[in-house]
Amino acid sequence: MRDVLGALTRSWQKGDTAGLATVVRTFESAPRSAGASMLVTADGSVVGSVSGGCVEGAVYDLATEVIASGAPVLVRYGISDDDAFSVGLTCGGILDVFVEPVSPRTFGELDAVRQDIEDSRPVAVATVIEHPDAGWLGRHLVVRPHGFEGDLGSEQSNRAISDDAQGLLAAGRNTTLTYGPDGERQGEGMRVFFSSFAPRPRMLVFGAIDFAAALTRLAKFLGYRVTVCDAREVFATTARFPDADEVIVSWPHNYLTEQFAAGLLDARTVICVLTHDPKFDVPLLEVALRGPQIAYIGAMGSRRTHDDRLRRLREAGVSDAELSQLHSPIGLDLGSRTPEETAVSIAAEILALQWGGSREPLRQLADRIHHDEQHEPYTAG
Repeated sequence: MRDVLGALTRSWQKGDTAGLATVVRTFESAPRSAGASMLVTADGSVVGSVSGGCVEGAVYDLATEVIASGAPVLVRYGISDDDAFSVGLTCGGILDVFVEPVSPRTFGELDAVRQDIEDSRPVAVATVIEHPDAGWLGRHLVVRPHGFEGDLGSEQSNRAISDDAQGLLAAGRNTTLTYGPDGERQGEGMRVFFSSFAPRPRMLVFGAIDFAAALTRLAKFLGYRVTVCDAREVFATTARFPDADEVIVSWPHNYLTEQFAAGLLDARTVICVLTHDPKFDVPLLEVALRGPQIAYIGAMGSRRTHDDRLRRLREAGVSDAELSQLHSPIGLDLGSRTPEETAVSIAAEILALQWGGSREPLRQLADRIHHDEQHEPYTAG
């Protein structure tokens, strides 16, 4: 829903009914993951995608029917033997898509959810997508770390589903779970889709150089909240880094220590050290490599710089086990030359680590292309 939230909110605020299609489950080589959404507004406009183009036409028709009828629908799309290129998924995947009418009457909590997402407050939405009683379909429970809002139909279902939603929210996961008709954990008959809207993962870029500007632009595109930090006030300016969410003038190791101490970094955080100057790098990497678990620590520099950096870190008492977390020289070997190309190589390494990619050309692999789940734990090393 995040991708279509702006258009959905505008429709909701006008009092219109829109058709919201959401991928709630995938099988095999599906092109989009659970949570991907497509919105059809009352005037027929389309925002977003559930399949990258394979079944959008069929979903559009269904969404317009849902707008007219007001009745949610759960449908499965897969390989179509008769008309694979017009309706089926030619990639061989299977999608379960839930299409629901969204208006102030059907989802009164939407504006509060939007505000939570915009303010980077964690919130989850649990939606009933299958139930023996059609009156339950499309009901929502909005779950926050310390409570919930809404009503699925019974206190038992509210309690069970809000408990599960809080766990999924903490992990940042979208998934479908099955319950009994009244929320019984060991039963069947009701399926609930959980959309988790955790705050954006953070990327900390140390070193206010041209490579940092390129990486900041790409990281924003990938959904990171980006901080650029450098001790040199003349270089660390918002004018030089307009795409950064914040630009900090501070000694890097001091800033990172403060962020760890305040609990503002988590297991999704990425650290990119681009200064390649030992007076900045070594104290900063000491803090990073000895701090709480984070996703990725990479440092830029030539192989000579890398070897010198390792020597200095060992002299500072950093162990080999701690050094094993360090990705240096940073990035994958793409033959990069420009700052923009280097940013792509850095992002490629981060994505491969996050999703368990082999880093090999797809044409050389027999395995499936899409990785469904983030590897646990998502850590360096």
